Amino acid sequence: MLTLSQKAIELPASPIRKLVPYADAAKKRGVKVFHLNIGQPDIDSPKCVMDAIHNVNLNNLAYTNSAGLESYRKGLANYYNKIGIDADYSDIIVTTSGSEAVLFALSVICNPGDEVVVMEPFYTNYRAFAIQNGVTLVPISTKIDDGFQVPPIEEFDKYITPKTKAILICNPGNPTGTLYSQEGLEKLAQIVKKHDIYLLSDEVYREFCYSDTPHFSAMQLKGIEQNVLLLDSVSKRYSMCGARIGCVVSKNKEVMAAMMKFAQARLCSPVVDQMAAEAALDTPKEYFDAVKAEYIHRRDVMVELLNNIPGVYTPTPMGAFYTIAKLPVDDAEKFAKWMLEEFNYNGETTMVAPAAGFYATPGTGTNEVRLAYVLKVEDIRHAIKCLEEGLKAYPGRTV
Repeated sequence: MLTLSQKAIELPASPIRKLVPYADAAKKRGVKVFHLNIGQPDIDSPKCVMDAIHNVNLNNLAYTNSAGLESYRKGLANYYNKIGIDADYSDIIVTTSGSEAVLFALSVICNPGDEVVVMEPFYTNYRAFAIQNGVTLVPISTKIDDGFQVPPIEEFDKYITPKTKAILICNPGNPTGTLYSQEGLEKLAQIVKKHDIYLLSDEVYREFCYSDTPHFSAMQLKGIEQNVLLLDSVSKRYSMCGARIGCVVSKNKEVMAAMMKFAQARLCSPVVDQMAAEAALDTPKEYFDAVKAEYIHRRDVMVELLNNIPGVYTPTPMGAFYTIAKLPVDDAEKFAKWMLEEFNYNGETTMVAPAAGFYATPGTGTNEVRLAYVLKVEDIRHAIKCLEEGLKAYPGRTV
């Protein structure tokens, strides 16, 4: 009998992409769809990146080192050192996206049946990577009503069992925009050290912090250098989502040697994309300053517009470029699908990501959506207006 694996059956569909067929159908009907469902910035990649791609001069796209181009890894080490993270190029393995970095990390440190503690809501693909490795995610819940504040770090202690292998954080967070303070991370380090477990720190949104203090990395924590794995990517930092280049950084030589075997099994990451990522290291500070200012403007506009809609609430995120909003609807996924299938306002509609898929606890997030403020302000205004009018017309409205 032809059957599917249990992993294939359990693997969840992406809440970010599962409604794409409905969006495609709406476009075919002539409806303009504003995509607030996915973190795909409309901001140009840095000029140095595009110049490097246009000027590629290769006669043969050959394999490269499974750990990544040495020149790129050395450039990455220099980048990290400049922002206060001690890293040698030998501490870095280039991955085919930040997603592969997470997948490799779980593959190397976990056995089937092991547990990883994570704050919910969390980046939905963490669950997919956990299922692929037979790992159970143990969620610590945060609530929209208090702005998804990080719970007292001591709370993490309650969720650690003999099966716990790691704590996985995203800082700043996707989908909430939550930002960990240095003080909070230092307390977390005490728990990691006490239980001698790993700390996996996804820091792909490092450049998008909206607090008065600079981003503090898990790699800067003292006393747990062997426990920390930094997971990173060029996708968001340089608006290079299609390049699919990430990396793992760790001082733990045993972990990195094991990870190298996984890297060798997939041969190497794309060469031209690595060349583009290496060129991105020359991006001037002015680029990041302008992009950060633009995201803050977009965030402020979106948050204000959302909170002005009766029955809608969203907190103000302090990092990344997402916010979660509570809507007065019976079911956010039904509403999101209805917006694409049955509704338009002046020939336009808005696509959002139902938030339930970002939670592990059953029944949570069912009236919430994640929105990405990755469109220009004019489009955000149109998108939120469509959302407002859609909520007025939606038959499953609860308030």
